[in-house]
Amino acid sequence: MRVLVVEDEQLLADAVATGLRREAMAVDVVYDGAAAQERVDINDYDVVVLDRDLPLVHGDDVCRKIVDLGLPTRVLMLTASGDVSDRVEGLELGADDYLPKPFAFSELTARVRALGRRTTAALPPVLERSGITLDPNRREVHRDGVRIQLAPKEFAVLEVLMRGEGVVVSAEQLLEKAWDENTDPFTNVVRVTVMTLRRKLGDPPVIVTVPGAGYRV
Repeated sequence: MRVLVVEDEQLLADAVATGLRREAMAVDVVYDGAAAQERVDINDYDVVVLDRDLPLVHGDDVCRKIVDLGLPTRVLMLTASGDVSDRVEGLELGADDYLPKPFAFSELTARVRALGRRTTAALPPVLERSGITLDPNRREVHRDGVRIQLAPKEFAVLEVLMRGEGVVVSAEQLLEKAWDENTDPFTNVVRVTVMTLRRKLGDPPVIVTVPGAGYRV
């Protein structure tokens, strides 16, 4: 899942980004509304965690731009105000969910995952395919009932492949969904991660390489 965190309190923004990365999400971070608008023009995000009171460009205007562009991106709006009127106003702007500060990180993570599921066709919360069971909320993977320990990027790649439901996913798409914008697009990190993932998942192999196209489960 690709997430953009937009928050002018840099310590909070960086802490949220670090926590979401530990949950196997690819996260970019910006600290003002102008930078946020630039990012949504360039990158495809599943979810934007958007502070409402931002410098340079207000969070309301960032939200409006996402809506006006017709993007499938979901918006989780944050605010220091817990007033019902503010929540209603934010939702009427086009935000998909609203979370007042201070918040529990576990709740923010659950809301981000729930919104991420809404950017694509509805899928069950626990994914199953080819003997593999992947639970995004518990961050657990099992093969034939045996738990497999995966690093965050390995988990993220497997989740993207399983959400593809047998469709070929290119290396570029995996790079877009499982890594942030600071990753070198010419790196071989996707191939290396897939190789490691295959080894951990065991035999017979469940990740198929389609030459010149990508991978599928």
